[in-house]
Amino acid sequence: MGKHSKDKSPELQKKISILPDSPGVYMYYDAEGTVIYVGKAKNLKRRVSSYFNRTHDVLRTNLLVRAIADMSYIVVPTEQDALNLENSMIKEHKPRYNVLLKDDKSYPWICVTKELYPRVFLTRQRLKDGSKYFGPYTEVGAARAVLDLARELYPVRTCRIPITPATLQRGKGRLCLEYHLQRCRGCCVGKISPEEYGAYIDQIRQILRGETGELMAYLRSEMERLAGELRFEEAQELKVKYQLVERYRAKSVIVSQTVDNVDVFGIDDDGGNDVYINYMHVRRGAVVRSVTLRYKRRLSEEAPALLSYALDEIRTRFGLVYGEVVVPMLPDLEMEGVTFTIPQRGDKAKLLDVSVRNARQNKLDDLKQLEWTDPEKRAEKTLERMKADFRLNELPRHVECFDNSNIQGTNPVASCVVFRDAKPSKKDYRHFNIKTVVGPDDFASMKEVLTRRYTRLMEEAPDDLPQLIVVDGGKGQLSAAVEALDEIGLRGKIAVVGIAKRLEEIYFPGDSVPLYIDKNSESLRVVQQLRDEAHRFGITHHRDRRSKSAIVSELSTIRGIGPGTEQTLLRHFKSVKRISEASLDALATVIGPSKARLLRDHFASPSSSQKQ
Repeated sequence: MGKHSKDKSPELQKKISILPDSPGVYMYYDAEGTVIYVGKAKNLKRRVSSYFNRTHDVLRTNLLVRAIADMSYIVVPTEQDALNLENSMIKEHKPRYNVLLKDDKSYPWICVTKELYPRVFLTRQRLKDGSKYFGPYTEVGAARAVLDLARELYPVRTCRIPITPATLQRGKGRLCLEYHLQRCRGCCVGKISPEEYGAYIDQIRQILRGETGELMAYLRSEMERLAGELRFEEAQELKVKYQLVERYRAKSVIVSQTVDNVDVFGIDDDGGNDVYINYMHVRRGAVVRSVTLRYKRRLSEEAPALLSYALDEIRTRFGLVYGEVVVPMLPDLEMEGVTFTIPQRGDKAKLLDVSVRNARQNKLDDLKQLEWTDPEKRAEKTLERMKADFRLNELPRHVECFDNSNIQGTNPVASCVVFRDAKPSKKDYRHFNIKTVVGPDDFASMKEVLTRRYTRLMEEAPDDLPQLIVVDGGKGQLSAAVEALDEIGLRGKIAVVGIAKRLEEIYFPGDSVPLYIDKNSESLRVVQQLRDEAHRFGITHHRDRRSKSAIVSELSTIRGIGPGTEQTLLRHFKSVKRISEASLDALATVIGPSKARLLRDHFASPSSSQKQ
């Protein structure tokens, strides 16, 4: 037994030592007897022992082990059985340390009832009454569109009246308005036979299964047959139906013309707590079912384990029998009779990309929704992600980013932008004119700016230091920033990183290998926004300085004409050209006779004439 097991009771240690080398499910209990974790294992003894024989990298796992007071287990024949049992027990006990499925949506289905004259309608409940359910539809609008098409093509009944051979024989049915509007064929009084009505239902099922190509071929052949028999009115009715199906098919999500009857699972996982897994079923090249599940990590579960949970959840929820499943990685267990495909190119790779995009879009939609409904919680999630990505000891509620602007070696400036709770705090932005550095030296400029910024901040607001500093640049700029913080005495108090433009790599002090954050991570989004805002702010200030320098450059070269006089002249005459063309009396009226003569003498000289 290992490190943690020494702290456990002799009874628990004995249970762990005699565990079998078999597949199964294990449960951990706290001191009150509450189930706090349920797990599956290919080998119970090896898996359970791994919790107790070492210190784990993840703090939450160590907390779990510390809280375990007892355990029990169930042996099962296969890994698949272990996964099924684990899922059902997690749903029953809802243990605090288990991965949590955050899928509380109720998706709509289209139901085709099992009756003499079946009904077709939209529902959010699946009953075990023999009816056939198609879906689910992630967008209720899409479900209604399919239902409207079916009803437009075929006059199926919408009433809830029970119709049986006995009720038809009694003859007590009454024709309703739907019949007179020609939207029903009078099922309740037997005006259409169950066989003829059943043909409508069969064709509606084809639409709901996505088999529109077969339905169009059938309609076309029937249309040609009727036209050949000179039954043109009936042929025209079928032509209208054919065109309706054709328009519907054109709007369907066709992702591949060559792939049929496959299941696809795409994952969006940026390493954070929330992992999104999208499931699509593709039939005849079209997506006929799509659902996205959101899992919340509790113990840093790996993506293959979460994929296994999703496979079992979708299989159970929809009563599926998998054949070929397209996945980005192999799940952490084998499933009998299932072929897992990890495509590298071709149509299946495109399908996988569509699924990943759907998972990512669901994540973005949830984040937008959270921003509207609970912006503080959204900010907290972003800060938690940044804390993990940038290896911080606390949430980076106050972040500052620095950028140098030094175009063609003139007017070197730097900018500092400030984000608070992952949002710009523009009142805290600062500009810096480089004072001590001669020539274009980005590294020295960065050191000067950070020294000035934090020396002053230590004097004026020592309690308002940032938790993270981001410098725009690679190892050179980062080293200059570290030197500045070392000299001020803030090296261990503020974290600092550099972001290089080329591949958006993040550099840490003392680490020559950069970190490549997931392109879809909230951390990278915030740092990119910081960097872009610092660049924009710095360029604007640099442009203003160049413009002012160009305007006043000639006036500032005249001995006896100071900055105040320059501004007075420019306010009155608007440009240097007009000042040079003004008469002595006009100049004297504005700045007095002595300075007016200095100006006239300057602009009358040959060197001034050459400049103009």
